[in-house]
Amino acid sequence: MEPTVVSGSLDGIPAQRALRRIPASPRRRFPRIPVPFTLSYAAVLALTSYVAAHADPALVHALHQGSSTDVAHLLREPVLVLIASALWVAGGFTSPFVLGFLVVLTALERRLGGTRTAVVFLVGHVLATLATEVPVGLAVLVGDLPDSSLHRLDYGISFGVATSVGALAGLLRPWLRWPLLAAFGGMLLQDLIAFTDPMTNWGHLIALATGMAAWPRVRRWRRERA
Repeated sequence: MEPTVVSGSLDGIPAQRALRRIPASPRRRFPRIPVPFTLSYAAVLALTSYVAAHADPALVHALHQGSSTDVAHLLREPVLVLIASALWVAGGFTSPFVLGFLVVLTALERRLGGTRTAVVFLVGHVLATLATEVPVGLAVLVGDLPDSSLHRLDYGISFGVATSVGALAGLLRPWLRWPLLAAFGGMLLQDLIAFTDPMTNWGHLIALATGMAAWPRVRRWRRERA
């Protein structure tokens, strides 16, 4: 039976009250991570760092080699090594990037939630890795680098941390944003000038730029979460 409209009402119910009873269309949301992402990830990193510090060196080298995102591994099993490489900390749990990981990702998770923080971290990790390893593969292909470069050891969380710093900066007030970018970016530039590991150093700068490019997205995510 069709409802009878009588003087701005539906079946005797005022129209405004009736409209309030109509459920709003659901907004698309990321699935929530049931436990804090940063805390859980830090526990995994603590475990792998303990293994790296106390296990047999030959075993540790084999694990690092198997998790390396070098060109050879990326061609054979890209998804596996992109995930596995982010389970280790280059330099161990005392690396400065661990402190950056805990502070930056905790702040980012408070603003975006665990799932979106994980997305930011992983996207930066993947893009910066590909941006540094693909040129290596091309250089080997044209003969500018030896074949041994295809097996370059590459693992760690630093690309994801650098991306998270860039993304977090876009959510801070200007008086915090620009000093943070100046300090962190200046440290990365000093590492690049030192030229001890230029491929990784370029990857850090690319990762930072990736996080900054995500400012419109992360700001929208923060508004949706609020």
